[in-house]
Amino acid sequence: MTAAEAIVHSLERHGVEYVFGVPGGAIEPLNSALYKSSIRVIVTKHEEGAAFMADGYARVSGKLGVCCGTSGPGATNLVTGIASSNADSIPVMALTGQVATSVFGKGAVQEFSVQSFGIVSMFRQITKYSDIIINEKKAGEMIAKARRIALTGRKGAVHLNLPTDIMKLKVTEMDRICSTTQVMGFDRERVKEAAQLLLKAKRPVIIAGWGTALSRAHIELLELAEMMNIPVATSPKGKGIMNELHRLSLGVLGFAGSSAAQEYIIKKDVDVMLAVGTSFNEWMTTGWDKRLCPTKAMIQIDMDYDEIGKNYYVDVGIVGDAKTVLRELIFELRRQSDEGVAGGVNRTTSLKVPEERSVKKTGRLGGRPCKPQRLIMDLVASLPKDVVYFVDNGSSMAWAIRHIPISVPYSFYVGLGFASMGFAVAAAIGGKLAAGERPVVALVGDGSFLMNGMEVATAVNYNIPVIWVVMNNSMLGMVYHARKLAAIPEGIISTFRRVDFVKLAEGLGARGIRITKPGEINRKMMDKIISSGRPTVLDVIIDPEEVPPIHSRISSLERTYN
Repeated sequence: MTAAEAIVHSLERHGVEYVFGVPGGAIEPLNSALYKSSIRVIVTKHEEGAAFMADGYARVSGKLGVCCGTSGPGATNLVTGIASSNADSIPVMALTGQVATSVFGKGAVQEFSVQSFGIVSMFRQITKYSDIIINEKKAGEMIAKARRIALTGRKGAVHLNLPTDIMKLKVTEMDRICSTTQVMGFDRERVKEAAQLLLKAKRPVIIAGWGTALSRAHIELLELAEMMNIPVATSPKGKGIMNELHRLSLGVLGFAGSSAAQEYIIKKDVDVMLAVGTSFNEWMTTGWDKRLCPTKAMIQIDMDYDEIGKNYYVDVGIVGDAKTVLRELIFELRRQSDEGVAGGVNRTTSLKVPEERSVKKTGRLGGRPCKPQRLIMDLVASLPKDVVYFVDNGSSMAWAIRHIPISVPYSFYVGLGFASMGFAVAAAIGGKLAAGERPVVALVGDGSFLMNGMEVATAVNYNIPVIWVVMNNSMLGMVYHARKLAAIPEGIISTFRRVDFVKLAEGLGARGIRITKPGEINRKMMDKIISSGRPTVLDVIIDPEEVPPIHSRISSLERTYN
């Protein structure tokens, strides 16, 4: 078989179901190999959309997402999506075409940089691994290595560059099935120290970050919280890893977070903090607020030792997989409790679910145009509990974090590591392919939708029934309102003429529905949309002057960058 066929065969044998991408001359050998395989190719409208779809698929499935593009602009168009995946520790593999090695440096069509190695160097800045296959005999070995790196340890993005002439050469040896080995160990002595601190704590708290979700550790997190009666807050990315309707849930800490989390953690004296799978980034800490520090001890668990103590002083740092370490910590807490270590296991914790998370007040949310809070309330009331939300960056993310109560783990996805606009528009398509019968809703602003909205046509082409809810206020809302709050002039204008997303959706082959008043989104309508199996765009005209809950972001900017 050819080197390209060897690569595709390896992906096929390792369970890859989809490849997202755009074809082109330099990647035709890969195309031919995919044509002969069982892998389904999803041809997107833009390579960035392909990268985001591979990301969405990987987030929901936990498997490797694969995307591809041709040489030159095809490869550079993948960059933002791949950088986003790597920033969020999502295992995505990018395969890019390359001109033939025989014409390196001659200025071939779509050749990138001197001797064509520039594209590899560029991807090295945004991935765990990037290389070029310049010997067909190395193809099987290198694809196995790339896959292993993407899925091992702290997961992330990888990249392989494929010269077209090398891909056509014959190979005789095939790589074997290559399993991945996770770093599942832990420091037993540090776990014992952490257990002692938690048992003696008077006012502890757990902060669960995105790493907790990546580890699929929701069962262990809940068991530990209930056993020790410890309140749990999550980072914005980790939203939903703890049932937000649970009596111990504080909701989200930081950007657009809940008042319960703010009140318990920032305004009152937490003595011991257990941070699980969080880097304490700007989003969660409101610009690294010093008041977040506990009075007695900080315990931090993370897969990546570079994150331990990076932003806050840590008394006990434990490097390891969140699920494994939490399981061992639970065991150690029980052992020490049985041995009579004094502690606060019987402490009483009474938390009140804040009103902004339940969105019960409707008095001022009637009338036209629709208030964003009312839109969220109608959506939550109209969708099944197992719906999967992909939420884009901007005001839509702020409204969603504040007002959507997530009770089913792994149902809420935001691309916050790189904060790319347009992420959810495309990622929801890949997410739906992994979600099966679960409905998938992309909540996006009109600015974000305009960046990758052509991918609606991709969903139409392949009958992938995503529902896009577009918050249409004719502006880049987060920029507009941040400027007003911070008294910044409108130099680079943040508003634009209203776009008719119903016509746009219909032109792309999807169903378009305009929403202009509260209550139009209801259970009957959503049940009908879901049962139809058609990609659908809801064009929701919202109040442009309703200020999103972004005040913590403004505070962070003022504290950090002035």
